[in-house]
Amino acid sequence: MLSKKNILQLLTLLLTLTCLLPGARAQGSEQAISLDTGSGILQASLILPAQPKPAPVVLLISGSGPTDRDGNSLGLPGKNNSLRLVAEQLAEAGFATVRYDKRGVAASLAAGSSESALRFENYVDDAAAWLAYLKADTRFSKVAVMGHSEGASIAVLAAQKQAVHALVAIAGVAQNPADVIRLQLQASGMPADLLAQANEALSSLKEGKTVSDAPAALAALFRPSVQPFLISWFRYTPAQEIARLQLPVLIVQGDHDIQVGTEQAQALKAALPAARMEIISGMNHVLKLAPAERASNIATYMNPELPLAPRLLPVLKDFLNPLMTPP
Repeated sequence: MLSKKNILQLLTLLLTLTCLLPGARAQGSEQAISLDTGSGILQASLILPAQPKPAPVVLLISGSGPTDRDGNSLGLPGKNNSLRLVAEQLAEAGFATVRYDKRGVAASLAAGSSESALRFENYVDDAAAWLAYLKADTRFSKVAVMGHSEGASIAVLAAQKQAVHALVAIAGVAQNPADVIRLQLQASGMPADLLAQANEALSSLKEGKTVSDAPAALAALFRPSVQPFLISWFRYTPAQEIARLQLPVLIVQGDHDIQVGTEQAQALKAALPAARMEIISGMNHVLKLAPAERASNIATYMNPELPLAPRLLPVLKDFLNPLMTPP
């Protein structure tokens, strides 16, 4: 049976929802750019490909909680640099890339006012604002959006607000996030009585009602300041939202992902039959080849020296290559 300490550690790893933690600006050779959203300035990294002509640009959106532009969770002791690697390798293939710190995270820390004021729609509006910014920049020919984990859901909703030429959803869920959290908690080995209380709280939040009696052991997930965000997040079921899209869509999922199962990708594909789906053998949630065994899998989350799963970039480039054709 898991101790309360282990439960909290698990929630930090799997759910990292909206802890507004400070962090340092990512370092590298890319250009620093920023976007004034009117309610905060978001910091980002732009990499331009070598060729001088206008290039297609890909906006990368990171996953949930205090995850920075490089794909690193600020709640973990190490880095994986997954999104940095994706951005750099796409740039080598001729695509411009932009990846940004979400409001309240890392270099965009100041853009987050308070945790209790944050709503899921803030993230969607920020992504849509970045897409509008990129579409207006004459250095770019066409615009695509690529979201990882929770970022995949943000990308889908942002693409409804700002038309793009293509969308990539990596490790995205299809079910309502409240139901996904239920599955994650059930798989965690949490004591039955605590799991029952968590499920009751999730049901209330999904109905738009705050919870006042969540147990202390679940405070990392159900603290009062994060409940308004959860309510706003639970309004959206990704499978329903992706079905509204009318553009080229690629759904990518690793079969060694211990956070998001392949059934989620299959459900997204069922919701949008025209989408292309790729299941990458051996790839985990941070886009690295990893053993299926849990402890060894998690160890890759904190090893920036590991390369991306070899098949990932060929799949991404094959899907995005039509954007190289002049408008």
